[in-house]
Amino acid sequence: MELTIALIGVAVFVWLSYFGLYHLSWQRAVKLTLIIIIFEGVLRKWVLPQASELIYFLKDLLLLVAYLKYYLSSEPKYPFKLSIFNILLILAFSWSLCQTFNPSLGSPIIGFFGLKAYFFYMPLMWLVPSLFKSEEEIYRFLRNYLLLLIPVSLLAIAQFFSPVSSPINVYAGGEEANATLADGITRVTATFPYLTGFSTYLTACFSILIPMLTLPQTKIWRWLTFAEAFLVVATSFMTGARTLLLYEILFVVGYSCILFFAKPKEAARSAKKFILPITLIATVLPRFFTKAIDAFFQRAEGASKVESVNDRALIPLTEPVALIQQMQLKALDGYGIGATHQAVPTLRLALNLPVGDTLLAPEVETSRVTIELGVLGLLLWYLLRLVLILSTWRVLWRLESPWLRQLILSAFLFQVLNLIAVHLIFNTTFAIYYWFFCGFILLFPELEYRQSLCYRYRGQ
Repeated sequence: MELTIALIGVAVFVWLSYFGLYHLSWQRAVKLTLIIIIFEGVLRKWVLPQASELIYFLKDLLLLVAYLKYYLSSEPKYPFKLSIFNILLILAFSWSLCQTFNPSLGSPIIGFFGLKAYFFYMPLMWLVPSLFKSEEEIYRFLRNYLLLLIPVSLLAIAQFFSPVSSPINVYAGGEEANATLADGITRVTATFPYLTGFSTYLTACFSILIPMLTLPQTKIWRWLTFAEAFLVVATSFMTGARTLLLYEILFVVGYSCILFFAKPKEAARSAKKFILPITLIATVLPRFFTKAIDAFFQRAEGASKVESVNDRALIPLTEPVALIQQMQLKALDGYGIGATHQAVPTLRLALNLPVGDTLLAPEVETSRVTIELGVLGLLLWYLLRLVLILSTWRVLWRLESPWLRQLILSAFLFQVLNLIAVHLIFNTTFAIYYWFFCGFILLFPELEYRQSLCYRYRGQ
């Protein structure tokens, strides 16, 4: 009965999505989704906190419209090929679909919700090749998208210098912020519902900004890019997130090393363009944001006494092994997809679903996937992500355009450095950025192919 009601609800949701936003093109729906994930928290924290849980699904509504309009349109679709990635995807989806009916869940509705968390944002990867028609178009979109970073960061700075009890320092649903740095200073969330979303946003923006800094731009846009890079670094300290600062350091090191070995001359030109922004950040940041830097290092020092960075980095690898030993026979199939999702208790309460097995949700995603899908699901899911990393690497070496090559390098490092440290399944903000960046694998070779055809046509 509950499954029937849920299926009827999904059908109504799909109908309202498609016909309610009939005049919205799929391209605009995708781009609007990328904007909504930035400002969703404004609605959930200040405008309609009482409807926080419903607003959470707004981005899903827009993406559903994009998927339906794209796949029901007559325009050419990216062809399905029997590749290693697609074979693994079929196997992973089939295993996950079986796990929606795992009796440990108590209800298959929980399983279908888990299936959505794993796979709903993945089609973005196949939409991106049709979303942009040229290098100039993707440059303009990313350039304009980064402009949103300025008001978001200014709000974060205002939060940092405001007391924890301030109305601007709240979480989704109007919940009072409780995460602090040293001396009761708040850990900023900006326009995002929680700290995790803001940290993810800064990670994505930083990844785009590095290649942006190497581009020849007009004076106004170059200085705006400098300002955006400065704000990312400054607000990164205000989040108190050690993994975020570590990501930025490792990203710059990896970016420089790979670019140097791949294209030494290009790396030398890029390094010259980094001198001015690095100098500005190094001189201005300590002058105006000493409080943020001191608070960050005080928190980092206190946290390191409890748990070192090395120990924390190894948990995603060591904890699943311990869990497999504890789960014994359950390690073969797990407790069902969606079993550890943070929204499941709310979903059970809202739909009056049967209570499944009581589980403690671990912090790291590798452990959660182990609990939900077992050993086989764990292997399939991370093999899928490793194949994407290898595909990105291959495209990196095939591209001729310096701008596209550096952008795909950023996408490669975004995937590698976040392979096990950040939640892809349980962090929707990261999932949307992740699959959007994965679309570069298909988009950039297509852009170069179109460009070569254009040159041939002009030469005739």
